[in-house]
Amino acid sequence: MSEDSTKKDELSGSELPFVQHLMELRDRLVKAALAVAVVVLVLALYPGPAELYDLLAQPLVASLPAGTHLIATNVVSPFVVPIKILVMTSFVLALPAVLYQVWAFVAPGLYAHEKRLILPLVVSSSLLFVSGIAFCYFFVFGKVFAFIQGFAPKSITAAPDIEAYLDFVLSMFLAFGLAFEVPVAVVLLVRMGVLTTDQLRQYRSYFWVVAAVVTAVVTPPDAGSMLVLLAVVGGLYEVGIWAAHLFLKKTQAPDSIDVV
Repeated sequence: MSEDSTKKDELSGSELPFVQHLMELRDRLVKAALAVAVVVLVLALYPGPAELYDLLAQPLVASLPAGTHLIATNVVSPFVVPIKILVMTSFVLALPAVLYQVWAFVAPGLYAHEKRLILPLVVSSSLLFVSGIAFCYFFVFGKVFAFIQGFAPKSITAAPDIEAYLDFVLSMFLAFGLAFEVPVAVVLLVRMGVLTTDQLRQYRSYFWVVAAVVTAVVTPPDAGSMLVLLAVVGGLYEVGIWAAHLFLKKTQAPDSIDVV
């Protein structure tokens, strides 16, 4: 294959005027918003916003004494909070369609070897973030709420506010979702030349110390949850080193292409 044909394959897209780029971006954003809107409509019909909040609150309600319910201290909270849950859930479920629109917008301006890096990172980062949320919901919440209720004095009857609970859930979801992004962060650091895989192996002990401090802060105050998350994050760090080594070989620019 000649050098000209290689360049044509690498630059698999055409340069567009600035206005056309803006129009393309607008169309992609509209399509992404429509995808989210469709999921919102479906979830609004079934199971409904109230049922989605009940599902989100189930780990907390299961740990409360029988007959105890969450309360709303704000007049509009019973309406606003379930709607927020509906929109956020819809965005997560529509994330593949949203990411596809992002990919379709940026892909024509990428070299072929760059596409081999970006698309797997976009997909893997999304799956890892959702995995972190699932881990938090199915494992951590049950532990933390049971610990809190077991620690609370007998004279106190817990009646959590639904808005405060939503804020707590979102902060926990964000913390665990980001914690599960360790492999992606490792790959990017290596690909950008900030660190090498050999250096990452050398710094392994430092990473474990930092990870232990972070997990101690974001996890419930029991050793079991902390150790499980620490083991998961440590395993993801090792996966990141392996993935970085693989990506480094698969995403190198061809020798015949001058990449600025």
